[in-house]
Amino acid sequence: MQAQPESSLPLVVDLDGTLLATDSLYESFWAGLGQAPVFTLLCVLRNISNPSRLKSALAARVQPDIENLPLRQEVLDQIAQAQQAGRMVVLASGADQRIVDAVAQRLGLAGVHLGSDGTTNLTGAAKAAALVARFGAGGFAYMGDSRADIPVWQAAGQAAGQAIVVAPGKKLRRRIKALALPDVTFIGAPPSALALLRAMRPHQWVKNLLLFLPMLAAHQFDLATFGAILLGVASFCAAASSIYIVNDLLDLSADRQHAQKRFRPFASGAAKIVHGMALSVALGAVSLLVAAWLGWGMFGLVLLYMALSLAYSLRLKRLRWLDVFMLATLYTLRVVAGTLAGQLVLSGWLANFIFPVFLALGCVKRLTELAGAPPGKALAGRGYAPEDRADLRNIAIAATLAATVIFGLYTFSNIASALYIAPWLLRLAALIIPIWLARMILRGWQGRMNHDPIVFALTDAPGVALLLFGAVLVLSAAGLF
Repeated sequence: MQAQPESSLPLVVDLDGTLLATDSLYESFWAGLGQAPVFTLLCVLRNISNPSRLKSALAARVQPDIENLPLRQEVLDQIAQAQQAGRMVVLASGADQRIVDAVAQRLGLAGVHLGSDGTTNLTGAAKAAALVARFGAGGFAYMGDSRADIPVWQAAGQAAGQAIVVAPGKKLRRRIKALALPDVTFIGAPPSALALLRAMRPHQWVKNLLLFLPMLAAHQFDLATFGAILLGVASFCAAASSIYIVNDLLDLSADRQHAQKRFRPFASGAAKIVHGMALSVALGAVSLLVAAWLGWGMFGLVLLYMALSLAYSLRLKRLRWLDVFMLATLYTLRVVAGTLAGQLVLSGWLANFIFPVFLALGCVKRLTELAGAPPGKALAGRGYAPEDRADLRNIAIAATLAATVIFGLYTFSNIASALYIAPWLLRLAALIIPIWLARMILRGWQGRMNHDPIVFALTDAPGVALLLFGAVLVLSAAGLF
Protein backbone atom coordinates (compact mmCIF):
# COMPACT_ATOMS: atom_id res chain seq x y z
CA MET A 1 0.00 0.00 0.00
CA GLN A 2 1.36 3.42 -0.96
CA ALA A 3 2.17 5.67 1.96
CA GLN A 4 -0.26 8.52 2.43
CA PRO A 5 0.71 12.13 3.07
CA GLU A 6 1.10 12.77 6.77
CA SER A 7 -1.79 15.24 6.86
CA SER A 8 -4.24 12.60 5.63
CA LEU A 9 -2.98 9.59 7.59
CA PRO A 10 -5.53 7.93 9.87
CA LEU A 11 -4.90 8.70 13.52
CA VAL A 12 -4.95 5.48 15.55
CA VAL A 13 -5.47 6.01 19.29
CA ASP A 14 -4.80 3.53 22.08
CA LEU A 15 -7.35 3.37 24.89
CA ASP A 16 -5.89 2.37 28.25
CA GLY A 17 -3.48 4.97 29.59
CA THR A 18 -3.72 7.00 26.40
CA LEU A 19 -7.23 8.23 25.63
CA LEU A 20 -8.34 6.99 29.05
CA ALA A 21 -6.42 8.22 32.09
CA THR A 22 -7.03 4.76 33.55
CA ASP A 23 -7.01 1.07 32.56
CA SER A 24 -10.29 -0.54 31.50
CA LEU A 25 -9.29 -4.04 32.66
CA TYR A 26 -8.63 -2.89 36.22
CA GLU A 27 -11.74 -0.71 36.03
CA SER A 28 -13.76 -3.80 35.06
CA PHE A 29 -12.17 -5.84 37.84
CA TRP A 30 -13.08 -3.34 40.55
CA ALA A 31 -16.53 -2.74 39.11
CA GLY A 32 -16.98 -6.51 39.18
CA LEU A 33 -15.84 -6.76 42.81
CA GLY A 34 -18.51 -4.24 43.71
CA GLN A 35 -21.30 -5.83 41.65
CA ALA A 36 -20.48 -9.56 41.58
CA PRO A 37 -17.45 -10.28 43.78
CA VAL A 38 -17.59 -14.11 43.67
CA PHE A 39 -17.97 -14.20 39.89
CA THR A 40 -15.17 -11.66 39.43
CA LEU A 41 -12.67 -13.50 41.61
CA LEU A 42 -13.46 -16.85 39.98
CA CYS A 43 -13.20 -15.25 36.55
CA VAL A 44 -9.72 -13.94 37.34
CA LEU A 45 -8.55 -17.29 38.75
CA ARG A 46 -9.81 -19.20 35.72
CA ASN A 47 -8.44 -16.84 33.08
CA ILE A 48 -5.36 -15.26 34.65
CA SER A 49 -3.09 -16.87 32.04
CA ASN A 50 -5.20 -15.72 29.08
CA PRO A 51 -5.62 -11.91 29.14
CA SER A 52 -7.91 -11.74 26.10
CA ARG A 53 -10.28 -14.36 27.51
CA LEU A 54 -10.21 -12.66 30.92
CA LYS A 55 -11.15 -9.30 29.39
CA SER A 56 -13.93 -10.90 27.37
CA ALA A 57 -15.35 -12.83 30.32
CA LEU A 58 -15.39 -9.75 32.54
CA ALA A 59 -16.86 -7.48 29.85
CA ALA A 60 -19.66 -9.99 29.21
CA ARG A 61 -20.80 -9.68 32.85
CA VAL A 62 -19.61 -6.35 34.23
CA GLN A 63 -18.34 -3.15 32.71
CA PRO A 64 -17.08 0.10 34.21
CA ASP A 65 -19.22 3.20 33.95
CA ILE A 66 -18.07 4.15 30.43
CA GLU A 67 -19.72 7.58 30.46
CA ASN A 68 -17.69 8.68 33.49
CA LEU A 69 -14.28 7.17 32.73
CA PRO A 70 -11.63 9.94 32.89
CA LEU A 71 -10.35 11.11 29.49
CA ARG A 72 -7.06 12.86 28.75
CA GLN A 73 -7.82 16.34 27.47
CA GLU A 74 -4.57 16.54 25.51
CA VAL A 75 -5.55 13.39 23.59
CA LEU A 76 -9.05 14.72 22.96
CA ASP A 77 -7.41 17.86 21.53
CA GLN A 78 -5.32 15.74 19.15
CA ILE A 79 -8.43 13.85 18.05
CA ALA A 80 -10.32 17.09 17.47
CA GLN A 81 -7.45 18.48 15.36
CA ALA A 82 -7.33 15.30 13.28
CA GLN A 83 -11.08 15.42 12.68
CA GLN A 84 -10.90 19.07 11.66
CA ALA A 85 -8.22 18.10 9.13
CA GLY A 86 -10.54 15.44 7.73
CA ARG A 87 -8.48 12.51 8.99
CA MET A 88 -9.97 9.20 10.07
CA VAL A 89 -9.74 8.50 13.82
CA VAL A 90 -9.63 4.86 14.89
CA LEU A 91 -9.44 3.37 18.39
CA ALA A 92 -7.18 0.32 18.66
CA SER A 93 -6.77 -1.18 22.10
CA GLY A 94 -6.02 -4.29 24.09
CA ALA A 95 -9.30 -3.61 25.88
CA ASP A 96 -12.23 -5.86 25.04
CA GLN A 97 -14.05 -4.97 21.83
CA ARG A 98 -17.25 -4.13 23.72
CA ILE A 99 -15.47 -1.53 25.81
CA VAL A 100 -13.68 -0.06 22.79
CA ASP A 101 -16.97 0.31 20.94
CA ALA A 102 -18.66 1.85 23.98
CA VAL A 103 -15.92 4.49 24.32
CA ALA A 104 -16.10 5.21 20.59
CA GLN A 105 -19.86 5.68 20.90
CA ARG A 106 -19.37 8.03 23.87
CA LEU A 107 -17.08 10.21 21.75
CA GLY A 108 -19.15 9.93 18.60
CA LEU A 109 -16.32 8.26 16.66
CA ALA A 110 -17.82 6.51 13.64
CA GLY A 111 -16.23 3.59 11.80
CA VAL A 112 -14.73 0.25 12.76
CA HIS A 113 -12.56 0.18 15.85
CA LEU A 114 -10.24 -2.58 17.06
CA GLY A 115 -10.16 -4.40 20.40
CA SER A 116 -9.41 -7.79 21.94
CA ASP A 117 -11.95 -10.44 20.96
CA GLY A 118 -11.53 -13.20 23.55
CA THR A 119 -8.97 -14.99 21.39
CA THR A 120 -6.45 -12.36 20.33
CA ASN A 121 -5.08 -9.93 22.90
CA LEU A 122 -4.68 -6.84 20.73
CA THR A 123 -1.48 -5.45 22.22
CA GLY A 124 2.11 -5.12 21.05
CA ALA A 125 2.98 -7.07 17.91
CA ALA A 126 -0.61 -8.31 17.49
CA LYS A 127 -1.90 -4.73 17.36
CA ALA A 128 0.87 -3.71 14.96
CA ALA A 129 0.01 -6.58 12.62
CA ALA A 130 -3.71 -5.75 12.67
CA LEU A 131 -3.05 -2.09 11.84
CA VAL A 132 -0.57 -2.92 9.05
CA ALA A 133 -3.13 -5.33 7.58
CA ARG A 134 -5.72 -2.54 7.57
CA PHE A 135 -3.65 0.54 6.66
CA GLY A 136 -0.35 -0.78 5.37
CA ALA A 137 3.13 -0.30 6.83
CA GLY A 138 3.65 3.36 7.59
CA GLY A 139 0.06 4.10 6.65
CA PHE A 140 -1.10 5.50 9.98
CA ALA A 141 -0.08 7.68 12.91
CA TYR A 142 -0.30 6.16 16.36
CA MET A 143 -0.85 7.46 19.88
CA GLY A 144 0.19 5.15 22.73
CA ASP A 145 1.61 5.26 26.23
CA SER A 146 3.64 2.17 27.10
CA ARG A 147 6.49 -0.14 26.12
CA ALA A 148 3.91 -2.54 24.65
CA ASP A 149 3.23 0.11 22.00
CA ILE A 150 6.81 0.14 20.64
CA PRO A 151 6.05 -2.39 17.81
CA VAL A 152 3.08 -0.23 16.79
CA TRP A 153 5.13 2.97 16.63
CA GLN A 154 7.69 1.11 14.54
CA ALA A 155 4.96 -0.18 12.21
CA ALA A 156 3.61 3.35 11.84
CA GLY A 157 6.74 4.08 9.82
CA GLN A 158 9.48 6.67 9.67
CA ALA A 159 7.51 9.69 8.48
CA ALA A 160 7.69 12.66 10.82
CA GLY A 161 4.86 12.99 13.31
CA GLN A 162 3.56 9.43 13.08
CA ALA A 163 4.54 8.52 16.67
CA ILE A 164 2.77 10.32 19.50
CA VAL A 165 3.71 9.23 23.04
CA VAL A 166 1.30 10.04 25.86
CA ALA A 167 2.35 10.69 29.48
CA PRO A 168 5.70 8.90 29.22
CA GLY A 169 7.95 8.21 32.18
CA LYS A 170 11.73 8.66 32.00
CA LYS A 171 12.42 5.03 31.01
CA LEU A 172 9.90 5.08 28.17
CA ARG A 173 11.29 8.38 26.88
CA ARG A 174 14.77 6.84 26.71
CA ARG A 175 13.46 3.75 24.92
CA ILE A 176 11.56 5.82 22.35
CA LYS A 177 14.52 8.08 21.67
CA ALA A 178 16.70 5.01 21.12
CA LEU A 179 14.36 3.92 18.30
CA ALA A 180 15.47 6.97 16.31
CA LEU A 181 11.95 7.69 15.07
CA PRO A 182 11.79 11.15 13.49
CA ASP A 183 9.94 13.97 15.17
CA VAL A 184 8.33 11.98 18.00
CA THR A 185 5.67 13.99 19.83
CA PHE A 186 5.50 13.70 23.62
CA ILE A 187 2.34 14.97 25.32
CA GLY A 188 1.02 14.81 28.87
CA ALA A 189 2.72 14.18 32.21
CA PRO A 190 3.17 10.78 33.88
CA PRO A 191 1.40 10.00 37.17
CA SER A 192 2.96 11.65 40.21
CA ALA A 193 3.99 9.83 43.36
CA LEU A 194 2.21 12.60 45.26
CA ALA A 195 -1.09 11.31 43.86
CA LEU A 196 -0.47 7.95 45.56
CA LEU A 197 0.36 9.76 48.79
CA ARG A 198 -2.95 11.62 48.53
CA ALA A 199 -4.71 8.28 47.96
CA MET A 200 -3.39 7.15 51.35
CA ARG A 201 -5.33 10.09 52.88
CA PRO A 202 -2.71 11.05 55.48
CA HIS A 203 -5.04 13.78 56.77
CA GLN A 204 -7.30 10.96 58.00
CA TRP A 205 -4.57 9.57 60.24
CA VAL A 206 -5.62 12.08 62.87
CA LYS A 207 -8.52 9.72 63.65
CA ASN A 208 -6.04 7.20 65.01
CA LEU A 209 -5.21 9.51 67.90
CA LEU A 210 -8.28 7.84 69.40
CA LEU A 211 -5.92 5.02 70.41
CA PHE A 212 -4.57 7.34 73.12
CA LEU A 213 -8.01 7.76 74.71
CA PRO A 214 -7.74 4.68 77.01
CA MET A 215 -4.35 5.90 78.24
CA LEU A 216 -5.84 9.30 79.08
CA ALA A 217 -8.90 7.75 80.71
CA ALA A 218 -6.72 5.49 82.87
CA HIS A 219 -4.31 8.37 83.75
CA GLN A 220 -1.37 6.17 82.78
CA PHE A 221 1.17 8.53 81.25
CA ASP A 222 4.43 6.53 81.39
CA LEU A 223 6.77 6.47 78.38
CA ALA A 224 6.46 2.71 77.76
CA THR A 225 2.68 2.93 77.42
CA PHE A 226 2.96 5.98 75.18
CA GLY A 227 5.53 4.28 72.92
CA ALA A 228 3.48 1.09 72.58
CA ILE A 229 0.32 3.03 71.70
CA LEU A 230 2.30 5.13 69.22
CA LEU A 231 3.25 1.91 67.41
CA GLY A 232 -0.42 0.95 67.50
CA VAL A 233 -1.26 4.28 65.88
CA ALA A 234 1.28 3.56 63.13
CA SER A 235 -0.27 0.13 62.56
CA PHE A 236 -3.76 1.60 62.28
CA CYS A 237 -2.55 4.38 59.96
CA ALA A 238 -1.13 1.78 57.57
CA ALA A 239 -4.24 -0.42 57.87
CA ALA A 240 -6.61 2.50 57.34
CA SER A 241 -4.69 3.75 54.29
CA SER A 242 -4.71 0.25 52.81
CA ILE A 243 -8.50 0.11 53.13
CA TYR A 244 -8.96 3.72 51.95
CA ILE A 245 -7.31 2.72 48.68
CA VAL A 246 -9.56 -0.33 48.34
CA ASN A 247 -12.58 1.83 49.15
CA ASP A 248 -11.62 4.37 46.48
CA LEU A 249 -11.16 1.62 43.89
CA LEU A 250 -14.56 0.16 44.69
CA ASP A 251 -16.14 3.63 44.60
CA LEU A 252 -14.70 4.77 41.26
CA SER A 253 -18.05 5.21 39.54
CA ALA A 254 -19.76 6.85 42.55
CA ASP A 255 -16.82 9.19 43.17
CA ARG A 256 -16.84 10.37 39.56
CA GLN A 257 -20.42 11.50 40.01
CA HIS A 258 -19.57 13.50 43.13
CA ALA A 259 -18.70 17.19 42.98
CA GLN A 260 -15.58 16.86 45.17
CA LYS A 261 -14.70 13.17 45.20
CA ARG A 262 -14.26 13.07 41.42
CA PHE A 263 -10.86 14.70 42.00
CA ARG A 264 -9.59 11.78 44.08
CA PRO A 265 -6.42 10.24 42.57
CA PHE A 266 -7.91 7.05 41.12
CA ALA A 267 -11.25 8.55 40.11
CA SER A 268 -9.52 11.35 38.21
CA GLY A 269 -6.83 9.14 36.70
CA ALA A 270 -4.02 11.02 38.49
CA ALA A 271 -2.80 7.70 39.95
CA LYS A 272 -2.70 4.29 38.29
CA ILE A 273 -5.03 1.64 39.67
CA VAL A 274 -2.35 -1.07 39.52
CA HIS A 275 -0.01 1.08 41.62
CA GLY A 276 -2.79 1.59 44.15
CA MET A 277 -3.39 -2.14 44.37
CA ALA A 278 0.30 -2.83 45.06
CA LEU A 279 0.47 -0.03 47.64
CA SER A 280 -2.65 -1.29 49.42
CA VAL A 281 -1.16 -4.78 49.79
CA ALA A 282 2.15 -3.37 51.06
CA LEU A 283 0.45 -1.13 53.63
CA GLY A 284 -1.71 -4.01 54.85
CA ALA A 285 1.37 -6.19 55.33
CA VAL A 286 3.23 -3.46 57.25
CA SER A 287 0.21 -2.88 59.48
CA LEU A 288 -0.08 -6.53 60.42
CA LEU A 289 3.67 -6.88 61.06
CA VAL A 290 3.66 -3.92 63.46
CA ALA A 291 0.52 -5.25 65.17
CA ALA A 292 2.10 -8.69 65.60
CA TRP A 293 5.12 -7.02 67.23
CA LEU A 294 2.72 -5.53 69.81
CA GLY A 295 1.09 -8.90 70.52
CA TRP A 296 -1.30 -11.42 69.03
CA GLY A 297 -4.28 -9.68 70.58
CA MET A 298 -3.41 -6.50 68.71
CA PHE A 299 -2.72 -8.53 65.55
CA GLY A 300 -6.16 -10.13 65.77
CA LEU A 301 -7.87 -6.79 66.34
CA VAL A 302 -6.14 -5.12 63.37
CA LEU A 303 -7.05 -8.13 61.24
CA LEU A 304 -10.67 -7.80 62.43
CA TYR A 305 -10.61 -4.06 61.68
CA MET A 306 -9.32 -4.69 58.16
CA ALA A 307 -11.83 -7.48 57.54
CA LEU A 308 -14.76 -5.37 58.73
CA SER A 309 -13.48 -2.38 56.74
CA LEU A 310 -13.24 -4.54 53.62
CA ALA A 311 -16.75 -5.92 54.19
CA TYR A 312 -17.93 -2.36 54.69
CA SER A 313 -16.31 -1.26 51.43
CA LEU A 314 -17.64 -4.23 49.46
CA ARG A 315 -21.19 -4.32 50.73
CA LEU A 316 -22.16 -2.93 54.12
CA LYS A 317 -21.82 0.75 53.24
CA ARG A 318 -24.62 0.30 50.71
CA LEU A 319 -27.04 -0.91 53.41
CA ARG A 320 -29.05 1.91 54.91
CA TRP A 321 -28.76 2.31 58.72
CA LEU A 322 -26.34 -0.61 59.08
CA ASP A 323 -23.86 1.70 57.38
CA VAL A 324 -23.74 4.24 60.23
CA PHE A 325 -23.58 1.52 62.90
CA MET A 326 -20.60 0.02 61.09
CA LEU A 327 -18.89 3.41 61.03
CA ALA A 328 -19.37 3.69 64.78
CA THR A 329 -18.00 0.17 65.26
CA LEU A 330 -14.86 0.91 63.22
CA TYR A 331 -14.19 4.05 65.28
CA THR A 332 -14.77 2.14 68.52
CA LEU A 333 -12.28 -0.54 67.49
CA ARG A 334 -9.59 2.14 67.49
CA VAL A 335 -10.22 2.78 71.17
CA VAL A 336 -10.15 -0.95 71.91
CA ALA A 337 -6.83 -1.12 70.01
CA GLY A 338 -5.42 1.54 72.31
CA THR A 339 -6.12 -0.63 75.35
CA LEU A 340 -4.47 -3.67 73.72
CA ALA A 341 -1.42 -1.78 72.48
CA GLY A 342 -0.88 -0.12 75.89
CA GLN A 343 -1.81 -3.26 77.83
CA LEU A 344 -4.55 -1.37 79.63
CA VAL A 345 -7.98 -2.44 80.87
CA LEU A 346 -10.89 -1.20 78.77
CA SER A 347 -13.47 0.46 80.95
CA GLY A 348 -17.04 -0.56 80.23
CA TRP A 349 -18.02 3.04 80.85
CA LEU A 350 -15.65 4.26 78.13
CA ALA A 351 -16.79 1.66 75.60
CA ASN A 352 -20.47 2.42 76.21
CA PHE A 353 -19.84 6.17 76.00
CA ILE A 354 -17.82 6.34 72.79
CA PHE A 355 -20.06 4.14 70.65
CA PRO A 356 -23.07 6.53 70.64
CA VAL A 357 -20.71 9.47 70.09
CA PHE A 358 -19.36 7.83 66.95
CA LEU A 359 -22.86 6.78 65.91
CA ALA A 360 -23.91 10.42 66.03
CA LEU A 361 -20.87 11.42 63.99
CA GLY A 362 -21.58 8.68 61.44
CA CYS A 363 -25.07 10.12 60.97
CA VAL A 364 -23.56 13.58 60.61
CA LYS A 365 -21.31 12.26 57.82
CA ARG A 366 -24.32 11.02 55.84
CA LEU A 367 -26.32 14.17 56.60
CA THR A 368 -23.50 16.23 55.13
CA GLU A 369 -23.38 14.14 51.96
CA LEU A 370 -27.16 14.25 51.51
CA ALA A 371 -27.16 18.02 51.99
CA GLY A 372 -24.67 18.31 49.12
CA ALA A 373 -26.42 15.83 46.82
CA PRO A 374 -28.46 17.04 43.83
CA PRO A 375 -32.11 17.69 44.80
CA GLY A 376 -34.18 14.51 44.87
CA LYS A 377 -31.20 12.28 44.05
CA ALA A 378 -30.01 9.38 46.24
CA LEU A 379 -26.36 9.13 47.26
CA ALA A 380 -24.36 7.25 44.63
CA GLY A 381 -23.01 4.02 46.12
CA ARG A 382 -25.00 4.44 49.35
CA GLY A 383 -28.46 3.39 50.46
CA TYR A 384 -29.68 6.83 51.48
CA ALA A 385 -32.13 9.17 49.79
CA PRO A 386 -33.06 12.78 50.68
CA GLU A 387 -36.12 11.60 52.62
CA ASP A 388 -33.79 9.81 55.09
CA ARG A 389 -32.32 13.08 56.38
CA ALA A 390 -34.83 13.48 59.21
CA ASP A 391 -34.29 9.92 60.42
CA LEU A 392 -30.51 10.36 60.36
CA ARG A 393 -30.87 13.56 62.36
CA ASN A 394 -33.12 11.85 64.91
CA ILE A 395 -30.70 8.93 65.34
CA ALA A 396 -27.88 11.42 65.86
CA ILE A 397 -29.91 13.29 68.51
CA ALA A 398 -30.82 10.05 70.30
CA ALA A 399 -27.15 8.96 70.26
CA THR A 400 -26.14 12.35 71.67
CA LEU A 401 -28.59 11.98 74.55
CA ALA A 402 -27.35 8.43 75.23
CA ALA A 403 -23.70 9.53 75.31
CA THR A 404 -24.52 12.42 77.64
CA VAL A 405 -26.50 10.22 80.05
CA ILE A 406 -23.77 7.54 80.14
CA PHE A 407 -21.07 10.12 80.83
CA GLY A 408 -23.24 11.73 83.51
CA LEU A 409 -23.81 8.38 85.25
CA TYR A 410 -20.08 7.65 85.05
CA THR A 411 -19.33 10.78 87.08
CA PHE A 412 -21.22 9.19 90.01
CA SER A 413 -19.47 5.79 89.71
CA ASN A 414 -16.88 4.33 92.06
CA ILE A 415 -14.29 4.40 89.25
CA ALA A 416 -14.76 8.14 88.78
CA SER A 417 -14.52 8.70 92.53
CA ALA A 418 -11.19 6.84 92.57
CA LEU A 419 -9.70 8.64 89.56
CA TYR A 420 -10.99 12.18 90.07
CA ILE A 421 -10.64 14.39 93.12
CA ALA A 422 -13.31 16.84 91.96
CA PRO A 423 -16.12 14.87 90.29
CA TRP A 424 -18.30 17.98 90.16
CA LEU A 425 -15.94 19.40 87.50
CA LEU A 426 -16.40 16.15 85.57
CA ARG A 427 -20.16 16.67 85.70
CA LEU A 428 -19.69 20.19 84.38
CA ALA A 429 -17.62 18.74 81.52
CA ALA A 430 -20.56 16.47 80.67
CA LEU A 431 -22.47 19.56 79.51
CA ILE A 432 -19.90 20.06 76.72
CA ILE A 433 -20.95 16.78 75.07
CA PRO A 434 -24.48 17.73 73.94
CA ILE A 435 -23.37 21.26 73.00
CA TRP A 436 -20.52 20.03 70.81
CA LEU A 437 -22.49 17.21 69.18
CA ALA A 438 -25.55 19.43 68.63
CA ARG A 439 -23.33 21.87 66.78
CA MET A 440 -21.95 19.05 64.62
CA ILE A 441 -25.47 17.78 63.85
CA LEU A 442 -26.66 21.25 62.90
CA ARG A 443 -23.73 21.85 60.56
CA GLY A 444 -24.20 18.42 59.02
CA TRP A 445 -27.90 19.13 58.48
CA GLN A 446 -26.97 22.38 56.77
CA GLY A 447 -24.17 20.73 54.76
CA ARG A 448 -21.61 23.12 56.22
CA MET A 449 -18.70 20.84 57.02
CA ASN A 450 -16.06 18.54 55.60
CA HIS A 451 -17.37 15.15 54.48
CA ASP A 452 -15.53 13.51 57.38
CA PRO A 453 -16.82 14.87 60.72
CA ILE A 454 -13.78 13.65 62.68
CA VAL A 455 -11.39 15.58 60.47
CA PHE A 456 -13.73 18.58 60.53
CA ALA A 457 -13.97 18.43 64.33
CA LEU A 458 -10.20 18.68 64.68
CA THR A 459 -9.90 21.66 62.34
CA ASP A 460 -13.02 23.62 63.37
CA ALA A 461 -11.86 26.43 65.68
CA PRO A 462 -15.07 26.87 67.75
CA GLY A 463 -15.49 23.12 68.10
CA VAL A 464 -11.84 22.66 69.09
CA ALA A 465 -12.24 25.43 71.69
CA LEU A 466 -15.22 23.56 73.19
CA LEU A 467 -13.25 20.31 73.29
CA LEU A 468 -10.24 22.02 74.88
CA PHE A 469 -12.46 23.59 77.52
CA GLY A 470 -13.92 20.16 78.27
CA ALA A 471 -10.42 18.68 78.46
CA VAL A 472 -9.35 21.38 80.93
CA LEU A 473 -12.34 20.56 83.12
CA VAL A 474 -11.55 16.82 83.02
CA LEU A 475 -7.85 17.37 83.81
CA SER A 476 -8.76 19.77 86.61
CA ALA A 477 -11.15 17.18 88.01
CA ALA A 478 -8.26 14.72 88.03
CA GLY A 479 -6.10 17.19 89.97
CA LEU A 480 -3.55 17.51 87.15
CA PHE A 481 -3.71 21.34 87.19
